[in-house]
Amino acid sequence: MTNKNVVPNRLIHEKSPYLLQHAHNPVDWYPWGSEAFNKAKNEDKPIFLSIGYSTCHWCHVMERESFEDEEVAKALNDHYVSIKVDREERPDIDSIYMSVCQAITGQGGWPLTIIMTPDKNPFFAGTYFPKTGKYGYPGLVELLFQIKDAWHTEKDRLIETGSNITDSIKNFPGRFNGEKLGEETADRAFRGLRSSFDEMYGGFGGAPKFPTPHNLLFLLRYWRAKGNDTALDMTEKILEAMYKGGIFDHIGFGFSRYSTDKRWLAPHFEKMLYDNALLAYAYTEAYQATGKEIYKNIVRKIFTYVLRDMTSDEGAFYSAEDADSEGEEGKFYLWRPGEVEEAVGKEDGEFFCSRYDIKPEGNFEGKSIPNLIDANLDELVQDAGLAARLDTIREKLFMHREQRTRPYRDDKILTSWNGLMIAALALGGRAFGSSEYVKAAEVAFDFIQEHLVRDDGRLLARYRDGEAALPAYLGDYAYLVWGLLELYHATFNTAYLERALDLNRDMQKLFGDDLDGGLFLYGEDSEQLIMHPKEVYDGALPSGNSVALYNMLRLSRMTGDTQIEERARRLIETFGGEVGHNPTAYTFFMSALMFGIQPTREVVLTARSREDVGDMLDRINSSFVPFATILLNTGDKELHEIAPFTREQSMVEEKPTAYVCKNFACLQPVTEADALPGMLQ
Repeated sequence: MTNKNVVPNRLIHEKSPYLLQHAHNPVDWYPWGSEAFNKAKNEDKPIFLSIGYSTCHWCHVMERESFEDEEVAKALNDHYVSIKVDREERPDIDSIYMSVCQAITGQGGWPLTIIMTPDKNPFFAGTYFPKTGKYGYPGLVELLFQIKDAWHTEKDRLIETGSNITDSIKNFPGRFNGEKLGEETADRAFRGLRSSFDEMYGGFGGAPKFPTPHNLLFLLRYWRAKGNDTALDMTEKILEAMYKGGIFDHIGFGFSRYSTDKRWLAPHFEKMLYDNALLAYAYTEAYQATGKEIYKNIVRKIFTYVLRDMTSDEGAFYSAEDADSEGEEGKFYLWRPGEVEEAVGKEDGEFFCSRYDIKPEGNFEGKSIPNLIDANLDELVQDAGLAARLDTIREKLFMHREQRTRPYRDDKILTSWNGLMIAALALGGRAFGSSEYVKAAEVAFDFIQEHLVRDDGRLLARYRDGEAALPAYLGDYAYLVWGLLELYHATFNTAYLERALDLNRDMQKLFGDDLDGGLFLYGEDSEQLIMHPKEVYDGALPSGNSVALYNMLRLSRMTGDTQIEERARRLIETFGGEVGHNPTAYTFFMSALMFGIQPTREVVLTARSREDVGDMLDRINSSFVPFATILLNTGDKELHEIAPFTREQSMVEEKPTAYVCKNFACLQPVTEADALPGMLQ
């Protein structure tokens, strides 16, 4: 552990939990900023840039091995200017230098290690480095001295290399050749997923396995659009396998970031807000598509975890929980049979251990990760007595586990990830008829409105310890608009739709590329870095461009605004070649594209109040209708201004009435709720 008696470095004045973790390192760390770059120029030193995040296991390892070490610190302090960056606060910086690392080494990850000129041009890149060489990695001390010597003897070459690398990344053309995307592209995306699907354990490829919820959202839409049962079967296999595995915390709930093995047994134990939001969204849609109670139960467990452990007193959502506690990865989550029996008694302990694979020899490094990999989920759902007994035991184990040292929680509040959780809670709230979930989503949005909007209306990216900072990025705007659209559908409060439109307009002004199309990662009013990236790849998170496309297509259908539709069409054209080359890597973009090319249903429910169309809403909310938009017309003048066509859609015979339009043609309005499901499919 870091010696807290050491005089803190400059990071002590930061708000980022990740930077504060390094504030007592002997390394003379600087935050990203002009002070560090001016020092590097004045002292003619290269910059050592280290990027990570607070719940990153290998970031902790590198800190313990290297950044807390006096020898490493002396090498860095004597010969470099060292900068620490929190990738979750500065995704712009991370995106640029991660692309450099991937271009140079063919891979990436965190901690991200970059050495660059004082002008920010990188000439060396890598990820984790131990202090001395091991695991096939060179040692950091050796590396630092080699590059120090090269800086003194071959500086011009290193500067030229850095400049060339920057130019090559900046000018990489991608595949923006305007390829036309359509049904055939969606077919190829499905075939790509199908070819890598693990029939035995679910998921795609081998270990490590990531949840990648947007793959599942695409498969569900492909199933609905094409009637392809294989797509639904794949989705269900993955959803059930992930829940049964140790990647799900069966004692305290919530999903870990990924599985280190192909069976979903052994997770990388950190829990991220965004994974749990997107997975809750996917399981909710699976419930709507199949009606299976198991999916609803899983979503409720995710929300129990988030609302209990990841929600601030003001109602906003924290970012992540660490994999480590007491310096050991996963220690908080592991069990031995004797400990279980001590907590709940011998009979219940043996019963629980037999069900959850907790055994004397362990299933993970001598201890056990509770899991249901060999269990029959149907039995657990259908046998209410069995489920109740197991849950009673689980609650006792949860209280016992709460006495352990908890993993560190990153309590910063990110606008983007809160937007995702707002979307998930709002969707879950209306699908399950839960006012609690909808209210939680509304409270979180109110927090953002109050604390993360600048006086001039500019959205901000991060809040922590009373301070909001950093101009929001594309993802912040796109994810929050998504959350607002789900909030509108859950509440039919026109203010949410108005705010979504306002933010979408601001997003176009701040991030839009009027010359080449698409949306930049950071705004025109933000710090201008060595390049201005546009991301469309849907990795651990769906890209800002993909989510923005989905939002724009929905907004255009809901409002009839053809200008929004035109912007969406141009965005599709901009990234057509890149997406078309390998559509499997852009599955959220493909979900948005399918919304654009499928026959959509625009539904307007006209009534005096929401209560009057309760039966109709029940039919809609319990159905999987991914290509539909819903408006509630109660004579609201604000709605009539946003969607002028609703003025003419009055009640038939003074009864609550549903207007359904398909492919720009309207069907006969209906007043019977039972008629709706057939019109929506």
